Amino acid sequence: MSKIGSKISRRVFSASAASTLAFGTSALAQEDAALENDLRLEQAPTASGRVVRNISSFTTKEWQPYFSNLNKGAVLVDTKSRALHFWSADGQTYKLFPTSVPATPELTRLGRTSVIRKRVGPDWRPTPSMLKRNPEWPPYIAPGPDNPLGTHALYLSWTYYRIHGTHDTRKIGRRSSNGCIGLYNRHIAELFDDVSVGTQVLLI
Repeated sequence: MSKIGSKISRRVFSASAASTLAFGTSALAQEDAALENDLRLEQAPTASGRVVRNISSFTTKEWQPYFSNLNKGAVLVDTKSRALHFWSADGQTYKLFPTSVPATPELTRLGRTSVIRKRVGPDWRPTPSMLKRNPEWPPYIAPGPDNPLGTHALYLSWTYYRIHGTHDTRKIGRRSSNGCIGLYNRHIAELFDDVSVGTQVLLI
């Protein structure tokens, strides 16, 4: 478990040179400040080893209680702790990311789905129900800094549901979405490279 803990620390808290080039130093500084505020980690020993835990009660998880196998990898989204867990198909890589989650129980969908499409630079169209609630919203937003899906998006088999980035880092760690799961842009870029079409997803 200590190896997993160190892997989480390296992967989640280290900004790579590629991230700097992609998002710019000001965006990274904003995300770093949000991460420092939302993810102050401490390590607490347990009978099975070390558990990584933070102020939002994040803990590492094993995949076996949630999936029968790791075919094509697995993503577990815990909407209560507002965390996304990823396991690679070979079981050698485990990652943990903070997320935003749906704002209300009515907007929250739980259960099993899968990744059916991946897109860098996604565009966005609000759903009919979103436009009904917010008639002032535009019907279409092109890729870019104003796009609510951020830099990358993973489209799920459930219509309108996605795991995506966000340019508004204030949303991460909060109940703030209209149904989707949001990650920091640097984290969705990393997860985007890890998952494939067919990766199984479970929301609890």
